Amino acid sequence: MATPTDLPSDPTALIRSPDYRRLLVIAAVVGLVVSVAAWAFLELVHVIQQGVYEDLPDALGFDEVPWWWPIAPLAIAGALAGFAIDRLPGRGGHIPYAGMSAGGTRPVELPGILLAAVATLGLGLVLGPEGPLIAASTGLAVLFVRTVRKDTPDQAMALLSAAAAFAAIASVFGSPVVGAVILIEAAALGGPTLPLILLPGLLSAGIGSLVFTGAAGWTGLDASDYALAPVPLPDFGTVTVAQIAWCVPLALAAAAFTAVVIRGARVTDAFAGRRLLVLLPVVGLTVAASAIVFGRITGEDQLVVLFSGQESFGAVFARADELSIGTLVALVVCKGIAWSLSLGGFRGGPTFPALFLGAVAGILCAHLPGLSLTPAVVILIAAMATAILRLPLSAVILTLILTAEAGTGTAPLAITSTVVAYVATLAIAARAERAPERA
Repeated sequence: MATPTDLPSDPTALIRSPDYRRLLVIAAVVGLVVSVAAWAFLELVHVIQQGVYEDLPDALGFDEVPWWWPIAPLAIAGALAGFAIDRLPGRGGHIPYAGMSAGGTRPVELPGILLAAVATLGLGLVLGPEGPLIAASTGLAVLFVRTVRKDTPDQAMALLSAAAAFAAIASVFGSPVVGAVILIEAAALGGPTLPLILLPGLLSAGIGSLVFTGAAGWTGLDASDYALAPVPLPDFGTVTVAQIAWCVPLALAAAAFTAVVIRGARVTDAFAGRRLLVLLPVVGLTVAASAIVFGRITGEDQLVVLFSGQESFGAVFARADELSIGTLVALVVCKGIAWSLSLGGFRGGPTFPALFLGAVAGILCAHLPGLSLTPAVVILIAAMATAILRLPLSAVILTLILTAEAGTGTAPLAITSTVVAYVATLAIAARAERAPERA
């Protein structure tokens, strides 16, 4: 990924040049290519999930998914991801507990990234698709551009790789603007070079979004099975002092919870890394066990503990009034454990499980005095997104998109919670770094 120091001192002059206009045309083509590839990847993951957890049990004569069913798929996921990480170039992509990565990918690393991601996401680990999509899109952009024009300068290649990442992230978050904001924050871009990178990125994401939204008489490729969409929250317009006050302890709790999750992920990474091909299936089996335990103690669908969570938002909110406090606590604990294990051993994005857990915790905290469902969910989604990504602006925008149906009153709560969670997360991380020195 390009950084400000890689780019010329006078970006404005370059933007006016014919070469830059040609680069914008190439960025638009890259956006289309990457968006089609992202759609194919997401469809493949969805087909595998449906085949393994719905079609196969039905074909074998089961009326419902047996309680022991996740054991085999998650063990297989561990073996496949372990092979990709241990034996293929690129180690399957970036480690998800480190947050969102905006780094580039070499084409030779694509097979390992795709194998690890398909095994992780398709077979039920608790991670999202955004991490592998960013990594694979940059590698695909390099492969495509180098194939079309081998003499493309490294500087232009860096910009086109960034544009590809914009298009890929826009495909899963459903908005070119969200993709731009997330990657700008993740790559620490800014200053006078920002327009130089932002223009091809937005163009690539905007043109690429036509793959999903359609144009003229073409309706576009269906992404409804996995696209991020607003959650069905009650309308909310007036913020109270009590709700603002609750932002502080709830955001602090979210930061502390996420710190524990990341600590567990680091331990898992160290454990599995000793013998990936043997120990990563064990991690997968432990994730299966957390899902099975949840199902056995609550009587609820154990599969809600698995996967990224983006497809479960609607179902959980539809039953918000009938889910008991014990069930919600068990879901937070069991999915939190599964998420921590997945972050440390497998390959995927960290964002969607954080959003889902924030939503579930919000339903749980809606019972607190002075709170109701909508403000509690807004506070905790924003705090969880901030704590795992450490990208405060992106966390606010994601929260406002997810809670858009609740009205404009959500913004102050999302912003306040984000600020508190961000400061707390940095403080916890700094303290954790100082701890080994004192020891």
